[in-house]
Amino acid sequence: MPAPTPDRPRRAPTSGTGSDVLPGTAAASREAGHLVLAGTPIGDVEDASPRLRRLIAEADVVAAEDTRRLHALASRLGVQVGGRVVSLHEHNESERADDLLDVVAGGGTVLVVSDAGMPAVSDPGFRVVARAVERDVPVTSAPGPSAVLTALALSGLPTDRFCFEGFLPRKAGDRSRALAALADERRTMVFFEAPHRVAEALAAMADAFGADRPAAVARELTKTYEQVLRGGLGELAARAADEALRGEICVVVSGAPARGPVPLADLVPEVLARVDGGERLKSVVAEVAEAAGVHKRDLYAAALESRAR
Repeated sequence: MPAPTPDRPRRAPTSGTGSDVLPGTAAASREAGHLVLAGTPIGDVEDASPRLRRLIAEADVVAAEDTRRLHALASRLGVQVGGRVVSLHEHNESERADDLLDVVAGGGTVLVVSDAGMPAVSDPGFRVVARAVERDVPVTSAPGPSAVLTALALSGLPTDRFCFEGFLPRKAGDRSRALAALADERRTMVFFEAPHRVAEALAAMADAFGADRPAAVARELTKTYEQVLRGGLGELAARAADEALRGEICVVVSGAPARGPVPLADLVPEVLARVDGGERLKSVVAEVAEAAGVHKRDLYAAALESRAR
């Protein structure tokens, strides 16, 4: 029998009821297996990698966000799920993590998949990986489709620096505060949003970032009705309200434009007011200059000149 690879260790023996091997058995003493996070298609089933197909067929345990969707995917791929299937979602991930990692420690392969895209990215998987790191259990990935990267690439917005913000809070006040905290973010931002909230979310973004801030709304990526809308946030908010966009949606927003230096004349009054209040001139100048992005020497000279008038 060929030596097991990281994806395909020898399958840990199971009892007749499908339970995992117990510590202290021969299987548990073998070299540890692997926890594998695998990307699944976000739309087009042909995006599934050969490695994903093999892992679905050979893994000892497949932990799926929705077991019904896993079986449906396997059917479309023409693959039979070879191992035990368990659910892994936000409500049970913490309590199930150690059971899955025990299988890995016993020499088995545990495959973690979400409904679409990469696990642990706004989907189950993060808590299992964090626990695996704590236990020093091997973790690897079978990379695959990602709605975040696909939307970013198709947006036409800068891709050299970006951040992923996931879903915005549902309550209007919490959402406004979250967006206000991002108003000065210079990197391109990627959000997930539900179709029935996207118009409201875009309107809130227009209020927080400005109606002219460039953005893109990508929906149904890699599917038959894939669509990418591009324009200012105000324009996109109005269009989303009119068209009632459907399907899986990503919103990509350009980062805040770079701000020019603040004129020294606008900073001097603040400096002098604080000095009149008893603060030291050099300390005030250093603090104000750093916050405004100007040279301390120039601001100090401007303050002295103003006081001498």
